[in-house]
Amino acid sequence: MAISFDNYLVVGISSRALFDLEEANKIFETQGLDAYREYQIQHEDDILKPGAGFGLVKNLLNINEKTSKKLVEVIVMSRNSAETSLRIINSLKHYGFDIGRMVMSGGEDISRYLKAFGVDLFLSCNENDVSNAINAGFPAGLIYNTNTMYKFPNDQIRIAFDADAVLFSSESEKIYQKKGLEAFVKNEEQKQDEALRKGPMAKFLFSLASLQKNCKDQNLLRTAIVTARDKDAGIRVIKTLRKWNIVVDEVFFLQGANKADVLECFGANIFFDDQDVHALPASQVVPSARVPYKKGEKPHE
Repeated sequence: MAISFDNYLVVGISSRALFDLEEANKIFETQGLDAYREYQIQHEDDILKPGAGFGLVKNLLNINEKTSKKLVEVIVMSRNSAETSLRIINSLKHYGFDIGRMVMSGGEDISRYLKAFGVDLFLSCNENDVSNAINAGFPAGLIYNTNTMYKFPNDQIRIAFDADAVLFSSESEKIYQKKGLEAFVKNEEQKQDEALRKGPMAKFLFSLASLQKNCKDQNLLRTAIVTARDKDAGIRVIKTLRKWNIVVDEVFFLQGANKADVLECFGANIFFDDQDVHALPASQVVPSARVPYKKGEKPHE
């Protein structure tokens, strides 16, 4: 009987998001596929250093160990071909990751395989793959590669989200972009009893809520919303979460204050935002990913 992934939190992550493959990728971009293939084969016994998504994956897999049951499934989804993937496999063994499933697409778009594994979150450094995943209805983030050595505790996973165009639709964000802050706040106050529509990462938040219930006694997972909204515009956020029957552990209404400072204090394993202006500075202190807009959903369009 085939294995079902319905009862797991399934995370698909590209090899470049999990490991530091920037040197190899630079060879691919500057010298081509043959040079890249030769480089990877020559270095296949060299263990890869952790990438931006490494800590998140490590802590997610620790949930299985700490609860003594399979709650999380991680799948490495690589554009590598089989012949250039041994370095990735050797590195997974070195770090003791309980990851048995891999997708090696040989340069083809990874996003077409997300449905086959019921992926709840897809992380990649390839913008086309991430955008295609978002357009297909899968929560996905374009993770930033940095030289930062992130530090966070191993005993708890902390995941933070922006609000508009991330957990919620871009409808309110469009009002802000087109008509300004005053019109945005007025709209949110007038519609505070009307639930916000779900955004691209809402499905992932629901999956996390289910995971939290399965390991609530051990307090292994904590979530946060970090938004530029002020407290008055934030009332609609709180009421929307109530209607969704979702509890978020921490909420920050920053009214334009620096998100990176709050995220560093929160100790996020990953932060999702729709704008580079917030996500890029955040990536200097915590792993961060930009959530692309669905086709035709950009606020300025």
